Amino acid sequence: MTQESGEVDGLVRKRIRALRVAQGWSLEELATRANLSQSSLSRIENGQRRLALDQLVTLARALDTTLDQLVETATDDVVISPMIDDTHSLMRWPVKGDPGVSVVRQRMTAPPDSPSRMRAHPGREWLVVLSGTAILMLGHRRFRLETNQAAEFPTMLPHAIGAEGGPCEILGIFDRDARRGHQRDNGGACDTPGTRA
Repeated sequence: MTQESGEVDGLVRKRIRALRVAQGWSLEELATRANLSQSSLSRIENGQRRLALDQLVTLARALDTTLDQLVETATDDVVISPMIDDTHSLMRWPVKGDPGVSVVRQRMTAPPDSPSRMRAHPGREWLVVLSGTAILMLGHRRFRLETNQAAEFPTMLPHAIGAEGGPCEILGIFDRDARRGHQRDNGGACDTPGTRA
């Protein structure tokens, strides 16, 4: 066994135990869910038993995760630098573990555009207000979001986001479809009506 495979082996064992403990399960509870004996599971966690692929698949299911996530190793490229778009006052970071998902930080100064300019597109968005007050127009409703409040919504509802009473900053997470919808509407920018500074 190489040093690298030994490190992966140890990481997987620690991950199994950490996920079990996070669920609040005893060895017996996880063993029952994974159709293993308690002693087998104990030996797997402690490195006294070889990791078998069929057992890893069963353990991953029992722990409500995937085999890929269970055996995933850290990469050297942990730090991600933002792509900066000064024209739209935003920074965007791609999420490497979920291609197509983007995290966007944006400064807004204008209120949302009129209801006639709201748009809809496939996808989901999540946002949190970092500072100031934001207004989310969603369908026929208007939501006021203060600092540290968040919103999540399907983007098939007509929507617009803007500032109220001065500048505000938001951090948004766009799934692949929502990101594409904003890129199509804005020539590559991930903003929504009323958000331009």
